[in-house]
Amino acid sequence: MAKKKDSFNPDQYAIQKSSPVFRVVSTVLLIIWSALNLYPLFWMITFSLKDNMQITKTAMYGLPKGAPSEWIWKNYKDLQIKDILMYFKNSAIVTFLAILISMIAAMMASYALMRIKWKFRGAINKMFMLGITIPVQASLVPVFIIAKNLGWIDTRMALIIPYAAFSLSMSILISNGFMTNIPMDLDEAAYIDGCSRYGVFFRIIVPLMLPAVSTIAIYSFLQCWNELMFASTFISTKELRTLPSGLRQLTGTYTTNFGLVGAAITVATIPTIIIYILLSRKIQESFIAGAVKG
Repeated sequence: MAKKKDSFNPDQYAIQKSSPVFRVVSTVLLIIWSALNLYPLFWMITFSLKDNMQITKTAMYGLPKGAPSEWIWKNYKDLQIKDILMYFKNSAIVTFLAILISMIAAMMASYALMRIKWKFRGAINKMFMLGITIPVQASLVPVFIIAKNLGWIDTRMALIIPYAAFSLSMSILISNGFMTNIPMDLDEAAYIDGCSRYGVFFRIIVPLMLPAVSTIAIYSFLQCWNELMFASTFISTKELRTLPSGLRQLTGTYTTNFGLVGAAITVATIPTIIIYILLSRKIQESFIAGAVKG
């Protein structure tokens, strides 16, 4: 008589509960890690509510002295809101266009490299990946000469195109990871149904690549929004300055109101925090989707 198979026991495959000691230790470590990551944000906000004496001597790392009503809220009132909003607008325009160009170019390049068979696609892909190894600082002079010859100096194009170009290599790398996980059967089925190559890209590939879009967007956003070197070198007109370049003007030659600078930095950080809060889950999901096949 055949031996009866054992019935399925779900508890056999369930993750066993850890010991109380492990839970306590892991909780404490996570609390410490969270505190270490949140302290710079806390320090930045309190930095903006102090005067120079507190910042440099009496209250460098903790809360400002006195009750909250005695904190230096004047630092926020003294900000030139009109100028800050102008810098915000310039940064938003430059960043949005650079992300858009980089995203479209990366997805189309990745489609050509991963889905279409042609002779030099491996070499071209390696050439794109070499772009990750090139320091931005090393390209300042060549980019300046090119921008000057094209008449882009003191225009937004001097920032948009270099920002998009320097984001392109990493964007292609991210897109390649997602593109390889899309079955080729979908392309073949679309071709059988009469889709052209462009139809396959826009109707099949692009919708399936949406998880990669958030990853590319957040990476490019952080790179473009915080960039200072190109913005300070290529833009001299006040009306075209981006936020990092504009905030740099708050430092004086002999004296600097550090509390005012801290207030401006706090205001400038708000968009990054909002973007992270809104897209953090999407970023985690997209990294998982790009790392796991099937």
